[in-house]
Amino acid sequence: MARTLSVLGATGSIGASTLDLIRRNWDDWQVDTLTANCSAQELAALAREFGARHAVVGDEACLAELREALSGSGIEASGGAEALCDAAARPVDMTVAAIVGCAGLAPTMAAVRRGGTIALANKEALVSAGEVMISAVAQHGATLLPTDSEHNAIFQCLAGSDIADVARITLTASGGPLRTWSQERIAAATPEQAVAHPNWSMGAKISVDSATMMNKGLEYIEAHHLFPVGLDRLKIVVHPQSVIHSMVEYRDRSTLAQLGPSDMRVPIASCLAYPARMETPLEPLDLATIGELTFFAPDEDRFPATRIAREAIEAGGAAPATLNAANEVAVEAFLAGHTPFTRITAVVEETLRRYSAPAPRSMEDVLTIDSEARVHARTALETLSLV
Repeated sequence: MARTLSVLGATGSIGASTLDLIRRNWDDWQVDTLTANCSAQELAALAREFGARHAVVGDEACLAELREALSGSGIEASGGAEALCDAAARPVDMTVAAIVGCAGLAPTMAAVRRGGTIALANKEALVSAGEVMISAVAQHGATLLPTDSEHNAIFQCLAGSDIADVARITLTASGGPLRTWSQERIAAATPEQAVAHPNWSMGAKISVDSATMMNKGLEYIEAHHLFPVGLDRLKIVVHPQSVIHSMVEYRDRSTLAQLGPSDMRVPIASCLAYPARMETPLEPLDLATIGELTFFAPDEDRFPATRIAREAIEAGGAAPATLNAANEVAVEAFLAGHTPFTRITAVVEETLRRYSAPAPRSMEDVLTIDSEARVHARTALETLSLV
């Protein structure tokens, strides 16, 4: 019997990779709902192709275009933030949570509260609302399957093992496209250069996060919530080839590593088929052709984002949500050409210095912190631009 699936963020890179795998395993899946922020024509085409029952745009202003594009199809169209949450709460076998940024937080929580199985690709949800979300997962009996390549690698390396036996978890980072650049060149980096990732094909926001190393900082916080071994047992290492996606060292000093191509269809396939395996269209890993695997300690002088993220989760409370909100504001400004590359992490650090709030106890608290932190981040952008 075909399993039912909803994809939140169907037109993004994770959504596209997920649907590519569904397309290749047509008889195994029935697509229930597809969502996008807007992209009404693309969303409608996908909904028609996959025979979805529902299509949802987060931006309600795009709803009329979506309805027109779906005219005569019998596919239900809806729009707005509430519609996204309703879509996420639909009773399906798996929900792929792939909406980028804090915009994906409320829909992901709606899927959690339904008690469903969520393939989690939205790292910002756990960064901003880690304790709130993990508590909700336990309360509602939901299942989180980590879809980020690093966290999925850890998940695979932990299979069948007691987390109490873990001595260390190491997240690998490619170092991004600016890894070998001087501080002077980094300061002058353009959006086009920052998004030109050498190994991965990703959206603009996550590509910039990779270039600043903030992506790894966010993943460090996410790993803390998914794999509670203690912050002192979480490490980051730069691995430019992106072949080893993460490692788990056990107390007997055995280290297990997950290796694979730099393609998100590998971890997505792991989640879709869990606990079994499924075919992907990728070429086998050829280590002889790759030749060598190298590793370096992060350079937190040139790329301070991992330090800032580590300090934020050590501080706890509202700091991780503040970090995420400020980073989203700063990255958006950089991509729009309104601020230089090195000011991204400067804005994040300044926002953390300026703003504090009590630890969030509910989703409403998290969203309030996110909103207030964005105001402070925009002020920091204006202030730093005068320096």
